[in-house]
Amino acid sequence: MKQRTIAVIGLGLIGGSFARAFKKYTDARVIGFNRTQSTAELALEQGAIDAIGTEENLKEADVVLLSMYPKVSCDFVEQHIDCFKPGCIITDDCGVKGYLVERLTALCQEHGLYYVGGHPMAGREVSGYKASSADLYKGASMLIVPTDASTPEIVHEVKHMFAEIGFSQLVITTPEHHDRMIAYTSQLCHIISSAYIKSPSELEHKGYSGGSYRDLTRVAYLNETMWTELFIENRKPLVAEIDEMIQHLVEYRDAIDQEDADTLFRLLREGRLRKEQFG
Repeated sequence: MKQRTIAVIGLGLIGGSFARAFKKYTDARVIGFNRTQSTAELALEQGAIDAIGTEENLKEADVVLLSMYPKVSCDFVEQHIDCFKPGCIITDDCGVKGYLVERLTALCQEHGLYYVGGHPMAGREVSGYKASSADLYKGASMLIVPTDASTPEIVHEVKHMFAEIGFSQLVITTPEHHDRMIAYTSQLCHIISSAYIKSPSELEHKGYSGGSYRDLTRVAYLNETMWTELFIENRKPLVAEIDEMIQHLVEYRDAIDQEDADTLFRLLREGRLRKEQFG
C-alpha cells in the first residue's frame, strides 16, 4: 500500500501529540504546519514531523488534521481550498462541532473533499508543543462526527487511523449531541473551577486545602483565549447547563440557610447515588 501522508495543522499540545503519535505508531509521513516557524523547526529536528508544511506539500496530504482554534481552522480550509488533494480527508480536534460542521461540510462537498469531525478526550493543564507526547491518547476516548461530506467507508477509515495511535474508545455522535454533552462534561467544569477560585478565601487557602481543593481548581489553569471562543460558539447548550447548575446551587444554599436538615440530607444523598450509578 502507498504510504499515507498526514498534514497536522497546528503543533501545540494536541496537534504536536497527534504528530508524534502518528510517527511513533504508524508508517505515515507527517507534515507539520505551525504559525511559529521555530516550533515547526523543533518538531522537525525532534522527528515529530517529516517536513514543515507548505502550500505545495499540502497537496500531497491524504489526511489533514486541523488542530487550531475553530475559527482559525475553518479559515485555513477556506484559504487553502485549492491546495487540497481531491478525495482528501479533513478532520479536526476542536472542542465544538456544530460550528465546524456548518462552515466546512458544504465547502468540502463542493470541492470533492471529505470531512469528519473529531474531538479527543485527552489533554493536560499545560499547553504548547513542548508539552506534547506520543502517548497522550493511549486509552483515551475519541469522539467522531460523521457529516454529509463523509461516507461510512471514510468514517471507518478515520476510526482506524485514530485506533492506530492508541484511542481505546471511538464514539460516533452528532454535532448537536456532541456540543450538548461537552457543555456538561468539559465546559461547565472549567467555568465552575474558574468561578470557584475567585473567592476571597482563595488568598488564604494554603495550609487549609487538600485533594478536594486540587480536584476542583485544576482546570482553572486554562487558556482563556481558546476557552472564550469555545464557550461563545457553544453558548446555547452551555448556558442551559449553567442555568441548571445555578438552580441546584440555590437548592443547597436555601436548605443550609434555613437549617433544613431533611432537605439537605436528601440533596446530598441524591448526589451520592447519582455518582454511584454513573461513576
